[in-house]
Amino acid sequence: MNTSELTLTSLRLPLDTSAEAFGDLRDSSDALENPEALRKRMHEDGYLFLRGYLDRDEVLEARAEVTARLSGLGLLDENHPVIDAISKPGAGGAGFADLTENNAPLKKLLYSGRMTGFYERFLGGAVRHFDFTWFRAMPGGGQGTYPHCDVVYMGRGTRNLYTAWTPIGDVPFEIGGLMILENSHRKSDKLRKYLGKDVDTYCTNYPDASEIESGRKQWQDWDGRLSSNPVTLREKLGGRWLTTEFRAGDLLTFTMGTVHASLDNQSNCFRLSSDSRYQLASEPVDERWIGEKPIGHGLAGKKGRVC
Repeated sequence: MNTSELTLTSLRLPLDTSAEAFGDLRDSSDALENPEALRKRMHEDGYLFLRGYLDRDEVLEARAEVTARLSGLGLLDENHPVIDAISKPGAGGAGFADLTENNAPLKKLLYSGRMTGFYERFLGGAVRHFDFTWFRAMPGGGQGTYPHCDVVYMGRGTRNLYTAWTPIGDVPFEIGGLMILENSHRKSDKLRKYLGKDVDTYCTNYPDASEIESGRKQWQDWDGRLSSNPVTLREKLGGRWLTTEFRAGDLLTFTMGTVHASLDNQSNCFRLSSDSRYQLASEPVDERWIGEKPIGHGLAGKKGRVC
């Protein structure tokens, strides 16, 4: 991994890119035709990276639809081709619904074909996906995502649930892709308290409980992050931050207990990626993320308890 010409940062903090602290994701394409080997690799690594597994043309069709919507929202620089997704100076991001609702190419990519086929083989049965699609449109210069595990946001159903992180276009280092903290899925002893939390649980005996119950406030005191400093977190937990220069067609999937974050976007274009979730259809599902209009982190998803 050659990062000598670019100082990689996450949350504006320079990362240690020495061989002891930073490395490449392992490509598990060699195990694609062997579900047992895939499951063993997931157990070993806490993730599976599949270089070029998805149909690149389908990815680029989804990208064309998303970038057309970004253009329609006035977020792209008109002096460049829309498909390049060059940010208009000072442009913000876009809401999930703006980019995902009635988006047939994106739905086809994420919820049929090769994607569904992979999870059916990997999980060994009929699968279902969450009906809510998370879509990240990070403008040029945008800050990366803080380190976290997904279980604190969607842990009310089966824990045998997997995230698919899908780059919607090429994502070289300067655009800033996702990072996995090596062997973090094996740190449940150190992360036990964190992994047992639910971001939508609130304390009914805290002063701001009424604000949560009325919907005036979304979080009580915590937004789900494990840390605000990916540098010191790595030093504390050990392992390396693992990433790569992603290409359209790549798929990265990981467990609910795998610590991940993302690099900052040091380019002038949007970083486009989706997060979708898959599980066996026969297992319990988190009620916050299913249905025509998932309740998500809204008021209906809150659960009170005495702290």
